[in-house]
Amino acid sequence: MTLLNTPAAPPSTTAGRLSMDTSSDPVRLRISGDWTLAHYRELRRQSDALSAGFGPTTDVDMDELGALDTAGASLLVELLGAQRLRLLAVQAPHLPESSRALMQTIQSALADYCRPVREPDAAVGMQLLARIGAAVDVIWKDTLQLLGFIGLILQTFASMLFRPRRWRTTSVIAHIEQIGLDAAPIVALLTFMVGAVVAFLGATVLRAFGATIFTVDLIGFSFLREFAVLLTAILLAGRTASAFTAQIGSMKANEELDALQTLGLSPTELLVLPRVLALLISLPILTFLAMICGIVGGGVVCALSLGISPAMFLSLMQADIGVQHFLVGIAKAPLFAFFIAAIGCLEGFKVEGSAESVGAHTTSSVVQSIFVVIVLDALVAMFCMEIGW
Repeated sequence: MTLLNTPAAPPSTTAGRLSMDTSSDPVRLRISGDWTLAHYRELRRQSDALSAGFGPTTDVDMDELGALDTAGASLLVELLGAQRLRLLAVQAPHLPESSRALMQTIQSALADYCRPVREPDAAVGMQLLARIGAAVDVIWKDTLQLLGFIGLILQTFASMLFRPRRWRTTSVIAHIEQIGLDAAPIVALLTFMVGAVVAFLGATVLRAFGATIFTVDLIGFSFLREFAVLLTAILLAGRTASAFTAQIGSMKANEELDALQTLGLSPTELLVLPRVLALLISLPILTFLAMICGIVGGGVVCALSLGISPAMFLSLMQADIGVQHFLVGIAKAPLFAFFIAAIGCLEGFKVEGSAESVGAHTTSSVVQSIFVVIVLDALVAMFCMEIGW
């Protein structure tokens, strides 16, 4: 005799059913079959149809309940209520232990769940005040961080001043080339064009009063005191501060700063101080170049449009414009350079390690640098005006 191995028959599944047994007295709600996800749609339809046909005192028969999963258990909790289902799960004699435990777990989870309370919408005025307060708090914290970082730079510079072996001369020269020489053409072209525009506008306005000769004074005063240093500082704030932030931020994202600290080296000494010194040297030189190019641009327009020869142009400048105006303009350059370099390096150290953070802090360094340059220029201008310079 040969025995054949026949596969076991799959377990039979009976669709869950929900019905009212009116033959008994009192009326009984009968729950039978498999209450699983496969039959959820039909069970939901039956539950919606019979939900209003029984009350809290209606008897419930769960002896014929088959398989049960979380979908069926949650539907039973919704139909009967968590409190009532807790009693039925304990009192049903033929209910499997697994189904009993599942229903108790589901009803406990749903009983502990609290729908989050929606906070009432604040008034528009309160939201505006909250935004203003948050912005002021951010500005205050950024200011404190900048002042602390400036103190760290000065401390590091003082500690290295009398130790020539620790001077990073090669790094400073390399940054001077990157900051100064590479930026010289764009600074010269920009200030030349602005000088020409200022001369053209001044001649157009002063011609109505018969005072076109004062266009020379307008060009000299504006470029020696304000335009040359301000345009150069704003250009370097967008070009150099962003480069400092991107370079240091990329090093922090690649964990190179952590490696320097592990080796016992100071990132401020290696990365910040050479950049600050390079910008302190480059910005005054570029400012002097900007003064010359702006005056030359204005002189070209005066020669072509107003008939003022270069010799006459220079003699008028020499007679009407004192050297103190040049000194006021050139004295602003180191101040602007220090703050631009400090802000650019500080934003680089704030990078959190992602490319998105590098971009965000690079943009922030440019905005902050330009803002600080304009504010400092206004303060210096008012100071010089009050003391009569």
